[in-house]
Amino acid sequence: MKNWFKNIGPGPLVAAAFIGPGTVTVCALAGVNFGYTLLWAMVLSVFATIVLQEMAARLGIISQKGLSQVIREEVKSPVLRGFSVVLILAAIVIGNAAYEAGNISGGALGLETLLGHPTVNVFNVELSVIPWILGLLAFILLYLGTYKVLEKVLVGLVILMSLAFLSTAILTKPDVVGILKNMLVPQFPDEGILTIVALIGTTVVPYNLFLHASLARTKWNKKSDIQLARKDTVLAVVLGGIVSMSIIISAGAINIKEVSNAADLALALEPLFGVNAKYFLSIGLFAAGITSAITAPLAAAYVASGCLEWQTDLKSKRFRAVWMFILGLGVVFSSVGFKSIEIIKFAQVANGLLLPIIAGFLLWIMNKASVLGTYKNSKFQNFLGLIILVITILLGLKVILSVFNLI
Repeated sequence: MKNWFKNIGPGPLVAAAFIGPGTVTVCALAGVNFGYTLLWAMVLSVFATIVLQEMAARLGIISQKGLSQVIREEVKSPVLRGFSVVLILAAIVIGNAAYEAGNISGGALGLETLLGHPTVNVFNVELSVIPWILGLLAFILLYLGTYKVLEKVLVGLVILMSLAFLSTAILTKPDVVGILKNMLVPQFPDEGILTIVALIGTTVVPYNLFLHASLARTKWNKKSDIQLARKDTVLAVVLGGIVSMSIIISAGAINIKEVSNAADLALALEPLFGVNAKYFLSIGLFAAGITSAITAPLAAAYVASGCLEWQTDLKSKRFRAVWMFILGLGVVFSSVGFKSIEIIKFAQVANGLLLPIIAGFLLWIMNKASVLGTYKNSKFQNFLGLIILVITILLGLKVILSVFNLI
């Protein structure tokens, strides 16, 4: 364990990125509606995430380039390259701007459950105070522009989040045998298909592939570091999966159906398991929100810089301008309660298109000896990648169809 902390890499940042308020909500609803039944879907999600993130990290270490930069260089057709760059920028930069308000609102919701809901009146507009506090914290950490500082803070927040959600799950005194059975035996309950897809979709996210490749090349630059990167990825993503499963387990302990987020779940658990359950869940929701509020703008800045051939230094002006724009939008929209449904729908469609395209591109590039040499994919890695590619295509179709109310 000591060696892991010494060699810790971007894995925990990836886990911090996918366990946001959206993941917490999806897991809470899965537990409330289906109990432990869909735990196997989270196991599948963790497996798929490990496979794809390992490829992204390996690409970053060997090529010493970000994923968006590799796409720009390896796609030779000007038309396809232009389409790819526009799609990536739309899905990641605009998408993360649309979701950032949700990240900050989720973190604020956790704190407000504990601290109340302070507001201030500015120009006759009632503003919530806590989103601005969270935004300021995220701003300071990103502005420092030091990878090691970001890494340590986010690792600490991930550990806090893990302990909070695990403690809540333990408080509910779950059925261990039932948990193990449902983790290993797939079941498809009536009306559960969309929830299964949502659980996978909230864990296997396209912007994490860009984030991981960029951070891996920042952290490591020797080919021998690939083994460290693999261990880091597996440990962090499994930990993230355990956090998600803890939320499902906690939510499965209550017998009410009116739960729309983790704050509701915290209040629902309090009468049954005491005030500690509320505290633990609220702290977990705060940690989930603030970590995603930091990693989403960071990922968008890496993507924009790679696509537009900008410097990817954390302290460069253009890099900072991207994350400042996204963080600023998130704070303002969160504090006034503004939700642009059209922007969010656009982001969902773009992400639905992007996930299978990026998974397919990643699989293609991981087989190019000109980029990876002897570190290209093995036949077994390609087999796993093809299975996951099929899953991402189904996920993308589901997202796009649901946006247009076709399912």
